[in-house]
Amino acid sequence: MTRLSVNINKVATLRNARGGNNPDVVKVALDAERFGAEGITIHPRPDERHITTADVYDLKEVVTTEFNIEGYPDERFMRIVSEVKPDQATLVPDPPHVLTSNAGWDTHEHADFLRDTIAQLKELGIRTSIFAEPDESIIEGAALVETDRIELYTEMYATGYLNHPKTAVANYVQAANKAKELGLGINAGHDLDLKNLKYLKEQIPHLDEVSIGHALFCDALYLGLENTIQLYLRELR
Repeated sequence: MTRLSVNINKVATLRNARGGNNPDVVKVALDAERFGAEGITIHPRPDERHITTADVYDLKEVVTTEFNIEGYPDERFMRIVSEVKPDQATLVPDPPHVLTSNAGWDTHEHADFLRDTIAQLKELGIRTSIFAEPDESIIEGAALVETDRIELYTEMYATGYLNHPKTAVANYVQAANKAKELGLGINAGHDLDLKNLKYLKEQIPHLDEVSIGHALFCDALYLGLENTIQLYLRELR
């Protein structure tokens, strides 16, 4: 069964646009869990343009499903996760100025850095996942740095799916099969939505988890949060 982790960054973006605490990030996380979400994902960036450091600690107190914190593993990120000890830390190679995560790790060029970081997280009992492009060599590198999982960066799939689904998913299937062969868990995320999610799941039946935020909350504007979460879960079943 593929788990749905709801990324609530966009809720924090909306709150921060006006100040105050509306919408309430903690309440939305609790409601998402109540509506069926099997995990909560956040990305506390250094500029705090959406999730703030305070949010991380507030959410730690209430999230009862899987708590996934993603980000670039600089000193600040490592301090936060070492104190909060989420269920999973997802490492992304984002520099601070980017709008959103837009690439996977080069697991060969950054092998030493990743291996050391992953070892630190494992000592804390935190499951590790790293953003990865659908490339078998990159997946092999991920196994060598001893991450628990990869998160397939699915923007290319989502873009290509609109015209050629079979072609768009081919590299992802190969990468996922290689990951499974090497004993890695498989997550996926970025630009997944109600149009393309089911097909990805059908082609990669051993997908452990998807993390979805932007599209899910766009759908929730029209469909309501509870109904939207149920629709995404239906696509994964």
